[in-house]
Amino acid sequence: MQLSLSVRIAEEFLSKEKASMSLGELASLANRCGYQALCMRASQLGIQSTADQVASAVACMDVNGLAVSMITGDFDTVYNNDKGPSSLTNITPYLDLAEKIGAPRIRVALKKESDVTNAQRAADEASERKIQLVHQCHTLSLFETVESIESTLKAINRSNFGLVYEPANLEICAQDYGLSTLERLSSWIFNVYLQNQILTPRGAVTLPTRCNGDVSFDLISIHTSGGINYDNVFFGLKSIGYDGPVTVHQSAQSGETPEESAKRTADFLRGLIN
Repeated sequence: MQLSLSVRIAEEFLSKEKASMSLGELASLANRCGYQALCMRASQLGIQSTADQVASAVACMDVNGLAVSMITGDFDTVYNNDKGPSSLTNITPYLDLAEKIGAPRIRVALKKESDVTNAQRAADEASERKIQLVHQCHTLSLFETVESIESTLKAINRSNFGLVYEPANLEICAQDYGLSTLERLSSWIFNVYLQNQILTPRGAVTLPTRCNGDVSFDLISIHTSGGINYDNVFFGLKSIGYDGPVTVHQSAQSGETPEESAKRTADFLRGLIN
């Protein structure tokens, strides 16, 4: 498995447009902490970036010996808002960016059944460039429940359109995230996102869902016990033979610097991977 660090570690949980450090600083941090890749988001590099910024990012990644595991090329997809699916109607600039930065996959968003046709067309265009499109397990989307995830992927029916398996979002939606779900979705899992939480009625964060109402939780570091059962997660991933990216997908928590969080999490995940 490829250990990947999302640039989200340099973002606030509810403010995802401003980065707290430069890409150079973040790439150097990832290198020091033993990551093999960065998961790129629009706070650092997106379709809004200039040609010079893209070239600088390519050079930065090369200097630090890092790959790009995936790109999320705009803020609407990051925020999962009503404009999130718009990339499916014009996927070309996202494919251009992915090719330039060397990213094998692009995260997209689907909100309603009518988005499926656009997803098929976008996947067909991406296939011509040997690039995958993926959708994260996510609230307020067609990818909330295991049943909806499976039915939507079957409806899209493209070999290069898959899933970012994300156990925390599945838990928020009252879905099983263990072996049975991994086996059910195994043929579509192209990437893994990890973040951690403790569900509690008085949690500091509350998110709405379509299937489970409003859900409250406290964010905790991935390497902190008491939240997602990562022993079960990695048992399941190994059981299905998953060997792709494992991406740390959350901002640093209170009391930790981004580097402390990235290092402790990398050490924790290497123990589970190995």
